[in-house]
Amino acid sequence: MRVSRENSIEDRELERGAAAPSECPARVLEAEQSTDADSDFDVETEGSLSEKAGIRGLGEVAKDTIYLGSCQTHGVVPASSFLRQGSSPELSMPHRGLGPQGVRALASALITNPYIRKLDLRDNGLCVTGAKALANALSKTGSIYEVDLSENQLGAKGAQALCAALMVSPAIRKVQLAGNSLEEEAARYLAGLLLARTSLKSLDLSYNQLNEQAGETLGPALAENTGLTELNLSWNHLRGPGAIAFARGLEANIFLKVLDISYNGFGDTGASAVGEALKTNNVLEELNMSNNRISAVGALGLGLGLRVNQTLRILVDIQVDTDFDDLSTVMKALLPGLCIKTAARRMEYKKDLLGPGGGAPG
Repeated sequence: MRVSRENSIEDRELERGAAAPSECPARVLEAEQSTDADSDFDVETEGSLSEKAGIRGLGEVAKDTIYLGSCQTHGVVPASSFLRQGSSPELSMPHRGLGPQGVRALASALITNPYIRKLDLRDNGLCVTGAKALANALSKTGSIYEVDLSENQLGAKGAQALCAALMVSPAIRKVQLAGNSLEEEAARYLAGLLLARTSLKSLDLSYNQLNEQAGETLGPALAENTGLTELNLSWNHLRGPGAIAFARGLEANIFLKVLDISYNGFGDTGASAVGEALKTNNVLEELNMSNNRISAVGALGLGLGLRVNQTLRILVDIQVDTDFDDLSTVMKALLPGLCIKTAARRMEYKKDLLGPGGGAPG
């Protein structure tokens, strides 16, 4: 049977003592009440599950039964997208307005689900309560290796719970935590994660509020990290002493191959510090430092490091004044294999792609 979203989830949250608004923003509760067609839910009866047992594996029926029971326990309506997941290795449920309670119900089912390898729960309003429940599930499951929890208002406490889970997870290789209001306090837990020996290979921390102090915390941890090969810290506030400390961490790191620190405000001092790091670091292959307020002076400091470095293949989009054209020519002469991508060249490519007048090519 079909259950309408008109039954107020907020009313049920209040009846069972939901998290305070300060923990989960009001807009998350509004999202939970969305009447959009994509947010409709199906309720499967025990009878319908039994009927499907003949055409579906018993494992699939068992996981659905566990999920339905968990939904009943937490007072939420089951998500049809989970019930339709079957034995697919990817569970994609972004923008569903699950909220903390909906995620708690889902987390209970994930622990015993042997099928899911990739989990996408972007923009679901997990907040701290949902993050803790999901962290508990991730620490116990050995099948999930890729998780996207971007835009979920996790904050420092949510990051603390997830980092603790990732430290003991035997399988997780890739985690996306973009847009989660992570600040200086969260950096301490992230640093602990970097220092731990985990299976984590790729970490996305873009679009957060990691500042100078966070850079001073993450830098030493990056120096000691043993496993991470891809790190995205774009659109944060790493600058000044924090940028320099982070660059020193990069200097000592011997695993990282891809680094995105664009849109941070590294400035000339930060760029020069990265240049010094590149003189020693012989592992990094791709570096994005675009939109970091770098002038020709900073680019020169970076170039001196590139002259010594033997492994960097791609340097993405350092936007400086016209003096950089001459500097890039020198860099290419010194390092013929280096690919320097600039905004101007990308614009020319797009222009050619669109054809005359900006329209689609005929």
